[in-house]
Amino acid sequence: MKALQTIRSSRKLVTLVWILGLIILWECGAFYIEAVKRTPENVLPHLWQIIASVFSTKVISNGQTATQIVLTNAGATLLRAGYGFLIGMAGGFLLAILMKLSGIVEKVAFPYLMLIQMIPILGMAPIVLAITKDIGVSRIVIAAILTFYPVCTNTLAGLKSVEQEKLDLMYLCAANRYQVYWKTLIPTCIPFFFTGLKISAPMAITASILVDTLQGDGGLGCMLSQSLKHAMSIYVFWQIVFLSAFVGVASSWLMGLLERRFSPQKRLAARKGA
Repeated sequence: MKALQTIRSSRKLVTLVWILGLIILWECGAFYIEAVKRTPENVLPHLWQIIASVFSTKVISNGQTATQIVLTNAGATLLRAGYGFLIGMAGGFLLAILMKLSGIVEKVAFPYLMLIQMIPILGMAPIVLAITKDIGVSRIVIAAILTFYPVCTNTLAGLKSVEQEKLDLMYLCAANRYQVYWKTLIPTCIPFFFTGLKISAPMAITASILVDTLQGDGGLGCMLSQSLKHAMSIYVFWQIVFLSAFVGVASSWLMGLLERRFSPQKRLAARKGA
């Protein structure tokens, strides 16, 4: 009973149990597929087969191994996702400030934000590609759009969450609008801002990969599509899947790390905990 309570109270142990459970389920599925299929690696390979492909020196395409192909294309995809993420982050934060400053801006902009959010990525991508006429630019734009909405809406929610008593106190101290924002509103909205970043960082990466499938000039999505068509080793597909999952989790974790570094509330909570 005490052991069960210890596991429930420890986040690391809970995470470990979940990972072990997923590994067991995966291997059970792989063994079942192996029993009914001639080529199980084309459906659900064993985890050890995927790990072995990472270290394999077998040339797959253009004189590169599977791992070299994945890493080369990952650099291009993640760079474009990073550019889009930074643009969307800055644009979303600035628009949230403008919407807080002016109710007119909020009434005009918010319906368009909702409309953009409701359009699926694969439906939006061809439109952006037709407008920009550049697949590289369109990947950045899509990543920026998917980052923009969560950052903007969460930041705006943070700006609106400030208690009226705090604002009244600032005005009683003869603070101007700049001081009210810099001293009260922006520090309060930082946790909300980082919540938007933690949501949008994996989305930007996913969007960049999906848009890569539209045109064959490199990128993880392009390699993903080719491997599914058996133009190269299927292990390229599985390596991309696991790399994308890892990068998505790592990006969200990195945003949480930055939040603990820059959020006044998080720093205060850490000091109290110490």
